[in-house]
Amino acid sequence: MRRSIIDPLADLSAMTFNTFLSFRLSKQWLVAFLYGIVCHCMFTFSVLVMLVSMFFGMSRSFGNVPDPYSYLTNLILLLQFPLAHSFLLSSRGRKYLSYFSPKQYSKTLAPTIFAFIASVQLFLLFFCWTPTQIIFWEPSGRSFVIMCALYSCSWLLLIWASIDAGAELQSGALGWMSLAQNKVPKFPDLPTFGLFRFVRQPIYASFALTTWTTPIWTLDQLLIAVIFTIYCVIAPRFKEKRFEKKFGKKFTKYKSKVPYMVPSFSLKK
Repeated sequence: MRRSIIDPLADLSAMTFNTFLSFRLSKQWLVAFLYGIVCHCMFTFSVLVMLVSMFFGMSRSFGNVPDPYSYLTNLILLLQFPLAHSFLLSSRGRKYLSYFSPKQYSKTLAPTIFAFIASVQLFLLFFCWTPTQIIFWEPSGRSFVIMCALYSCSWLLLIWASIDAGAELQSGALGWMSLAQNKVPKFPDLPTFGLFRFVRQPIYASFALTTWTTPIWTLDQLLIAVIFTIYCVIAPRFKEKRFEKKFGKKFTKYKSKVPYMVPSFSLKK
């Protein structure tokens, strides 16, 4: 069945509605709600910090580590996200997610814990970064407007792709809402609609785009763009191996028809 961006949003709305309908004064529901509040607050805050920091090309942040130690701390901040993020997605790394919640709820809350940890990682990177103040390009006038438009479009693509992939999973809502309803988390099916009709990895592609369309360009922003783009190109390869095991021929067929990250607009007969 052909789906649009409205369908995953409707699924999330229905899940949210059913979650609050299931309210009961119990330890399980209250634990679920607490994890949800903490996760979504951290998720929202980290996205805002990332958006604003990159808008200024990482030239404005709260990090204040003196030279030459700032280069080392910035490198650690930059590498901790792709390394830990990839590790926690692996079968071995997923086991560590259970350490961050009560044992009896750990399996259900895993998606929420993962989203929370990823949010904390992004927050640390963009909030604690120490700017070098080496500015390559600071546009003005029409150039500034164009770059702002490109930056906005990149973020809109990232939001669109995240919704297509399952807003409840990407935001961390799947775990705590399932626990609140006393259900086993139902993960989204293989996304093949929306932006996933054009490329298999629209989230990674649009995430990389946000790092290259910032209005102000600095040495800091260039480093982040290069490292994150390398990560966005390599990391999905491991994700697709997991998809091959999970979805089998369905994913193999999809993979044979849809390009990896760069869309092909050639006409098909």
